[in-house]
Amino acid sequence: MPRFAANLTMMFNEWDFLDRFDAAAEAGFTAVEFLFPYDHSPEDVAERLRRNRLELALFNLPPGDWAAGDRGLAALPERGREFEASLDTALPYIQATGVRRVHLMAGLADPATAANVEAYRAAVRHAAAFLAPHGVDLVIEPINGRDMPGYFLNDVDAAARLIGDLALSNLRLQFDMYHCQIIHGDVTTRLRALLPLIGHVQVASVPSRHEPDGEELNYPFLFAELDQLRYGGFVGCEYRPAGRTLDGLGWFPGR
Repeated sequence: MPRFAANLTMMFNEWDFLDRFDAAAEAGFTAVEFLFPYDHSPEDVAERLRRNRLELALFNLPPGDWAAGDRGLAALPERGREFEASLDTALPYIQATGVRRVHLMAGLADPATAANVEAYRAAVRHAAAFLAPHGVDLVIEPINGRDMPGYFLNDVDAAARLIGDLALSNLRLQFDMYHCQIIHGDVTTRLRALLPLIGHVQVASVPSRHEPDGEELNYPFLFAELDQLRYGGFVGCEYRPAGRTLDGLGWFPGR
């Protein structure tokens, strides 16, 4: 069975953010992930990880002003300096927590505009080079246009081609089965084909984005497929519980 990481941005919302680490550990998780840690100090986040013996699977680099609608900076040519500064913001959290992969959000931009494409490619190269001395992988994630209209990176196959084209040793694919199903379908075939590029996997039911225990995707089959493929990374539980988090963990083998 894969190693599951509770997504503390979406799960355990019955607790304040820092207390979600305790709740996840008590529920049986040995790893966590979240979107952004930046409202809390690196030391506070690291202390919650240590005291609960949790491993941090992933978090996102700063996306710009999330509350104002930003969804990343990498494909926005006019915000290059802000993007570069965001790496310095993230570094203390990387160092304090020992995380080994971070996600770069592309932003809301037209993928058919040459300037946006060049800005994104340059940002990916820059971020990967920044992270490499720290032993950290950069992951990029295609996000479906229904959940995030206008998102620059909205195609799994295009993301895979970019990773192959750039050929950076610490650039990997964040393969979210929920997004893949909505964008393309054919999740299992893509999982098999793209496994050598995959650095992180995420799950949620389709279409509701609730617990991975029903609807369109057969997650028991997909979890067994990950084992069959000898996937050694984490599976992030990036879903919104249908009710109380603990009531929805019947699918989770740690219970």
